[in-house]
This record gives sequence, structure tokens and C-alpha cells, in this order.
Amino acid sequence: MKNKKMRVGKYMYKICFVTTISLTLKSFVLEFAKTMHESGDFEIHFVCDYDDDFENILPEYIHYKPISMKRGISMDGIKAIHEMKKYFKKENFNLVQYSTPNAACYASIAAKLAGVPCRLYCQWGIAYVGFQGIKRKIFKLIEKMVCRCSMKVEPDSFGNLHFSHAEKLYNADKSCVIWNGSASGVNLDKFDITCKSEWKKEIRNKYAIPQDAVVYIFIGRITKDKGINELFEAAKSLITRKNDVYLLLVGNVEKSESVDAALYRWTQGESRVIYCGYTNEVEKYLAASDVYLLPSYREGFGSAVVEAEAMGVPVIVSDIPGPTDAMIDGKTGLLTPKADAEKLYDNMLLMYDNKNLRNEYGENGKVFARTSFEQKELFKRLIADRCNMIENTQTQNSKTCRLT
Repeated sequence: MKNKKMRVGKYMYKICFVTTISLTLKSFVLEFAKTMHESGDFEIHFVCDYDDDFENILPEYIHYKPISMKRGISMDGIKAIHEMKKYFKKENFNLVQYSTPNAACYASIAAKLAGVPCRLYCQWGIAYVGFQGIKRKIFKLIEKMVCRCSMKVEPDSFGNLHFSHAEKLYNADKSCVIWNGSASGVNLDKFDITCKSEWKKEIRNKYAIPQDAVVYIFIGRITKDKGINELFEAAKSLITRKNDVYLLLVGNVEKSESVDAALYRWTQGESRVIYCGYTNEVEKYLAASDVYLLPSYREGFGSAVVEAEAMGVPVIVSDIPGPTDAMIDGKTGLLTPKADAEKLYDNMLLMYDNKNLRNEYGENGKVFARTSFEQKELFKRLIADRCNMIENTQTQNSKTCRLT
């Protein structure tokens, strides 16, 4: 932030963040926006689907522009592109950053049509990875289009960077991973390991879980592409055999139609499977757990993996791009093949049988998360990246103007 250029108005830079729904902004952008604001250099705007509750909790320094966007393919997307284009032109942003499938599609087109100089695609996951047939082909074409409309692409994991290069979604010269990856790092003030014992007692008492029970935790949506069917199958096998095993399911309780109905009914009738619902205190639930599970089919990075590690919790995750960058197999946890309930069960049983292994992986994970994904360090690097991107674009545009 040294050698600052002359300011135009109150701020040096004007930046807009676009996601489909408010939850993504709240989870991955809001804390970063606070850090940007504290630097004194950024005017910050948010765009997402309408959410009055979200608007009411936003700090005064964030300008909020709701634009109708829904998950899934919809003709309303044309209207969203038109509204974004007008907004981007009116506000004259230095940089527009977008992520999540629908928002990235609409914002990349609108920003290009509006002449936004810096168009940044934060590739926090690739939707078509979990699809088959014609649906996969269509969504791959959309992904390619978003990448081509963007000046720069920043996936949040090296696994997805290498996958995208292999798939020819974009060239190496317009893409990079910042530091070690992740969308927002891990907030060590929030995931405070010194409170682990206190939080463990609080949550286990809340749900009448014995303090010496072995607790597994899943955080996310109840849907097939999160590996929930394999998780339920493996958990059923383990809980049936072991009377001191519990499973916490943290997140919105709405069930996708893709979930196996019989397995879901079993979870509803099993007292040791506990649906906790959405929480702003996920750190407490991690502190109460012995093993974190992420059997997902696709992820951008898997932020909860490093959050679990920061709380000293060993992890079991799918061997897919993203989560494999968030852990070290055989050191902070175990990898399990995607969509393989039997192997997931084997790994869960291994963790159950070996408390020393759980403790070893937990200690290793605590160090790994703190040294590789600490939020303040990541934010410092992200801000430097955004500033360099804007200033390099301004320099290039200035040279072009002089030549013409």
C-alpha cells in the first residue's frame, strides 16, 4: 500500500462483490470486506439476490444492491445481466469480483459489456464436476464462457487450478492461487483452541452426549453431491455396531430429493444422529467433535476442513480437488475415495479404534491450519493482489491511450 496514487474522491479503489445468495457473502466475503474498509482505500459494494435480513446486518460502509438471482437455470438471468450492466456502468467500478455459478455467469457478461477494467472470477468450486452427460457439457461451456469474460481467474485451491488447466478452461497466464488457497482462511480469534474444553462440555451437555463418546461431525447441505448417502450408510454401520458413537449434522436441515429416502428415515429415527440446524457458532460444534467428515463429490476448497484442523479435530475427506489441499493425508487426517461408503466406514472405524491416532492428527492439523491458512495473512495477500491488479490495469490503459 506504499507509493499511493492520487485519490479520486474519498477512496482510491471502488470494488463490487457479486454472489448468487447472501450466505456466500456472509460466509466468505464479509470479514474480508471489513479488513478492506479498515485499510481506508476501498469503497465496497455487495450484489446478491434479495435478502432483507442480510441487508439489515450489513455495516454502513457497505453499499448493498439486491438483484434477483436464483439457483438453477432461469430466463430471469437476462434481466439480471441487464440490471448489473447498468449498475456497473453507473458506479464505474475499478474491479468487479464474482463467484458461485449463476452470479459468475451474469456478472462476467455484465462487467465485460459495461467495460469494467478488472473482472475477477473467484472460482470457489466448479459446478459441472458433479454432473454427467449433456448437463455436464452445458455447464462446462458456461464455465468456459465465464473464464473467457474474466480478466483473471483465482481458484481457491491448487487442485482446482490444475484441473481447470487440464480441462482447458483458462490459461496459466491469467490464473493463480493466492498463498495456499481457500476463500477466506481461518479466523483464529473465532476458532480459539483455548476454548475447546469449555465448548465441548457446553455442546455435549446441550444434546445429552456423554463426554467420553466418539462424535463425528458433518457440516453442510443434506444433498447427494455432499456425499450424504455414503455418509449415512457408513454412519449407520458404525452406530449399529458401536453404542458410544454419535453423528452431528450441522447446517440447514432442508433435505434434497437426491438423498436416499430409507437412509434419511433411519437418521430421523436414530437418537444418536443429531440434526443441529444452522449455527453461527460452528467452532463450538467442532470443539465437541472427535472427527470431521467431508465425503463430498466436489468442492472449491472445503473451508470447514481447515476450521476443523484449527480446532485440533482430525479429518476424513474425499480424494477430490480442493479438500486435498486443505489437509495432509496420513498426517492431519485420511483421504477416502469419492462415493465409496465402504471405505468411508473403514476410515471412520479406524479413527474410532485409535484414540492416539486421533490425537496425533489433531495436533498436526492444528499446526498446519495455523501456519498455512491464517486469515489475517491471507487477507493481506488478497488486498495486495487486488491493488496490483487495478494499478496494473490502469497503467496498461494509460499506455494504450498515449499510443492512440
